[in-house]
Amino acid sequence: MGNTFGHLFRITTFGESHGGGVGVVIDGCPPRLEISAEEIQKELDRRRPGQSKITTPRKEADTCEILSGVFEGKTLGTPIAILVRNEDTRSQDYEAQKYRPSHADATYDAKYGIRNWQGGGRSSARETIGRVAAGAIAKKILKQFSGVDIVAYVKRVKDLEGIVDPNTVTLEQVESNIVRCPDADCAEQMIELIEQVRNIGDSIGGVVECVARQVPKGLGSPVFDKLEADLAKGVMSLPATKGFEIGSGFAGTLLTGSEHNDEFYTDERGEIRTQTNRSGGIQGGISNGENIIMRVAFKPTATIRKEQRTVTQEGEETILAAKGRHDPCVLPRAVPMVEAMVALVLCDHLLRHQGQCGTYLGT
Repeated sequence: MGNTFGHLFRITTFGESHGGGVGVVIDGCPPRLEISAEEIQKELDRRRPGQSKITTPRKEADTCEILSGVFEGKTLGTPIAILVRNEDTRSQDYEAQKYRPSHADATYDAKYGIRNWQGGGRSSARETIGRVAAGAIAKKILKQFSGVDIVAYVKRVKDLEGIVDPNTVTLEQVESNIVRCPDADCAEQMIELIEQVRNIGDSIGGVVECVARQVPKGLGSPVFDKLEADLAKGVMSLPATKGFEIGSGFAGTLLTGSEHNDEFYTDERGEIRTQTNRSGGIQGGISNGENIIMRVAFKPTATIRKEQRTVTQEGEETILAAKGRHDPCVLPRAVPMVEAMVALVLCDHLLRHQGQCGTYLGT
């Protein structure tokens, strides 16, 4: 239970961080979609460890293998299984008996009475490999249908916040530096701060912002399957997430209704648009054709080298200075993870809309 996400475009991830491998089974992908391992690999390379001096030094190629569901470069409409094998594991770096503060060790034991203590098991960010692989396919479906463009980037690291226009930001700008903040000046400060924190064995968090452009009107369903509700569930299911905002978010609570409302107008093509976008591209739980803009808060990485008080499985108080190889800041590698979850939600809602309403998408 709890390992499957989506309704029509449905994924199930599997594997542990120090097991034989991790991956995903995708069900409900339309047939005859051209897809290759190389396309999926591009997204996995953005997520993989060891890609820069501010990420975990674990060395994994994260090479994907498509085991089923694709023939002669096209999807068959049958389940697609994708596997990435684990290679650079160091299980000896982990202590089976000691609970890592703010990690999932204690809660997994409380729920199951057993856990794979090697690395983070299912709570490790390696689980997200399956999501990113499936997200690459979802992105292609969305791009072919209406040119949907999904771009995430690091907006803030601790108290350093970049100045970025989500309406115009490009993937090239995001990938221009190792921290994935399009504000070049702020990115340099972020990198320096992350290095300082890493050198003292600590960690920091921040905010990833994501924009989805060219999303067709009409995606989302009242009442319990509102688009922003499913987006929130999708991104908040990622490791280390602690908050979600869309549009004006919490800042909107400081405005009056007359200040916050997005007034309508008709553009030169006869399209109904909004003068502003404080709704974040969704109204009444349904996309309105404007850019969908959201922000996700990520906590500091739980596993750190500094000594901390903890207890053993038997409840004995002790001290832990965690070993292992961990990101001092999860934000740079979280960017493709956020994009993947947004793509999975939008793709699922697109297929659900077509199933209920046919080809009609609001004018």
